[in-house]
Amino acid sequence: MAFFARYLSNNMKIPFFIISLPLLLAACQAEQANNQSSAVAQDKPVTAAPAERKTIVFFGNSLTAAYNLSPEQGFPALIQRKIDSLQLPFRCVNAGLSGETTADGANRINWVLQQPVDIFALELGGNDALRGLPLDASKKNLQDIIGKVRAKYPACKIVIAGMEAPPNLGDRYTKDFRAMYPSLAKANNAALIPFLLQGVGGEPHLNLSDGIHPNVEGQKIVAENVWRVLKTVL
Repeated sequence: MAFFARYLSNNMKIPFFIISLPLLLAACQAEQANNQSSAVAQDKPVTAAPAERKTIVFFGNSLTAAYNLSPEQGFPALIQRKIDSLQLPFRCVNAGLSGETTADGANRINWVLQQPVDIFALELGGNDALRGLPLDASKKNLQDIIGKVRAKYPACKIVIAGMEAPPNLGDRYTKDFRAMYPSLAKANNAALIPFLLQGVGGEPHLNLSDGIHPNVEGQKIVAENVWRVLKTVL
């Protein structure tokens, strides 16, 4: 292309000199090919396009939302730091909402599913237990949430965070509540975090003054509980 520019400049006195479009295109292509050959000859590095990041959605209540802490101190943000340190192509979305029950989650899930979801981490049920809500309804709501996720994104991987009910609700309720999560995981071929608050629940120095929500140090342990299972599905 540079050759033709010089040629025109040197021959402006020729009134009827016309260069056809096909000839110009051929010249451009030849120059581009020469440039590419030159780059190859000089062993210039080729920069690969960055890998497209997949989305992990953490869908839960105040435990996910990092109640009374900054979002950066919650376990979803801590998981993101771990992922970034390992240079894995995933981004974490914190879809936690304080006070949410399984019924609330079933009503909200369609809004969350407006974005692409590759891995869905479900953390709900704790508020149902605190209120002593019927377990049949809680299990149905959780199954409805999983069903809507799979209907919208069939290839999405599911991770279920298990919870424990307070002992004052009775042995039967406590045992059935605990068993609800493995049952859902098995029925939906999902990965299971046996107990989200393992090592944190009931430990005053790892919780806020309410004795329910993890503090900064507690969230770090929760993040390890989650990561131990999440890393197996990435």
